[in-house]
Amino acid sequence: MAKLSKDEIINSLKEMTLLEINDLIKAIETEFGVSAAAPVAAAATATQAEAPTSVKISLIDAGANKVAVIKAYREATGVGLMEAKTAVEKLPAKIKDGLKPEEAEELKKKFEAVGAKVKVEAE
Repeated sequence: MAKLSKDEIINSLKEMTLLEINDLIKAIETEFGVSAAAPVAAAATATQAEAPTSVKISLIDAGANKVAVIKAYREATGVGLMEAKTAVEKLPAKIKDGLKPEEAEELKKKFEAVGAKVKVEAE
């Protein structure tokens, strides 16, 4: 059997339907004992391993409704009214650190609901 060049293989693939290409991939996987999905699974595992376990959230823009943002800031941090007002006026302002990513996302939703913009960063 004559050896096909890379260009010849690519040209023949262009003429195939997706179903035919799928069958070809399965046949190659069976013949050579490989899986086309393995690199994707490895990349997904690497991404999950690098996910931060502790994050911080900061207020970067109070938006138009500063009163609501001050209330949200007070609720999140437990500080007094004047401290919250000062923090909201002098941006960026740290809201909390040492949070789990899920907690930070919930807090982010609360601030975005009142028109503020926040930034979540890994610690």
